[in-house]
This record gives sequence, C-alpha cells and structure tokens, in this order.
Amino acid sequence: MAGFFSADNPLSIFIAITVFLGTLAALVSVHEAAHAWMANRLGDPTAKHQGRISLNPLVHIDPLGTVVLPLILIVLGVLSQGPLLLFGWAKPTPFNPWNLKNPTRDAAIISFAGPVSNFVLAIIIAVIYRIISPFSEEIILLYFQFILTLTLVLGVFNLIPIAPLDGFKVVAGLLPKDLTLEWQRMERIGPILLIGLIIFGGSIFQFVVGGLISLFLSILIG
Repeated sequence: MAGFFSADNPLSIFIAITVFLGTLAALVSVHEAAHAWMANRLGDPTAKHQGRISLNPLVHIDPLGTVVLPLILIVLGVLSQGPLLLFGWAKPTPFNPWNLKNPTRDAAIISFAGPVSNFVLAIIIAVIYRIISPFSEEIILLYFQFILTLTLVLGVFNLIPIAPLDGFKVVAGLLPKDLTLEWQRMERIGPILLIGLIIFGGSIFQFVVGGLISLFLSILIG
C-alpha cells in the first residue's frame, strides 16, 4: 500500500488518498457508532436521537478532522518525501451524563466501547485475512493488512489517557472518587498536551504505539 504514495505517479497518489480516506471514514464510523450504542444501552438516548447509532460515515465524519487535515498531512508527506504524520478526529459522539446512573463509571464504559469496537473489528479482519490468504492476489492481502493496521492504530491511539481521547475518560472511571476530580481538571489542557506529545515526543510516540501495533499484528496474522 505504501507503494501508492509515489510523487512520480499522480494517479497512484489520488487512488491511495481516496482509498485511505474512504477506509478511515468507515473505521471511524464503527468506532463512533459503538460509543452511541453503548450510551443508549446505559440509558442515554442522546446519540441515538441524532442518528449516531449508524455505520453511515456521513453522520460521523468531521469535514476538517476526518477529511481536510489528513489530506493536507498526506500531501505534505508526499511532497517532502518524508514519513507520513497522520492525525485527525471524527465528530464527537454526544451523551448526557444526567441520563446515566453512574456518570463517571458509565462515561468510562461509553468511551471504552470505541476502542473495543476497533479491536473486535481487527480480529474479524484478521480471521478473513487468514481464510483468503492462500488464494488471494497480493494487492488484496496488502489492503487487508492496511485496514487491519489502521483499525489497530485507531484503537491504540484512542486509549492514550489524554483528553479528548477515550483513554482519558476510561482512566477517570477507574480512579478512586477522591482522585477523579483532580484528574478531570486536566481535561482543559488535554489538547495542548496531545499536540505537544505528537510534535515534540513524536519518536517516543511512534516507538510505543508502533511497538504495540507490531505486536498485535504478529499475534493476529503472523
């Protein structure tokens, strides 16, 4: 799949970007629909009433975070001939904590549902990959490896305990009550910390996340 990103072949770049953005939109839809479904199960129908329990990408994608920003980063990466730094976000799935029996705990469960959906989907993709690998063309297997890697990246990345990622609320739900408020106060500076991590701690970030992705890939497809 990386072979598509060649500055000498504009058509291949267009195809690769289209495939990437389409695949990303589909995987993000699974992630956000899982949030909405879990919120509804726990008593809050806010996301359901907004049509968010759906695999339709149009109800989940954020034009800037899901399309424009990743597209700009891809183009910059291709033009610079350097490594691709991909970052973005989907439209947040809303929930009303007043509808939840235990707001802190249930918010953690709702947040955790997103990454879990990515890992479940990764297992399904890996099973299909193993079934079709003996008789499929290499390009098909490469695409399955690509979507498997991407869904694992979504799952692992969102578990980082920095707001606004899912991992922040997951940690809040695990902390003792006397520490929860202190932790939640950090939510306001979360985006700054996340951007700082990506910009200034990029090598460490890639080492940790990349190491986990490689481990999962070796377990799932060898």
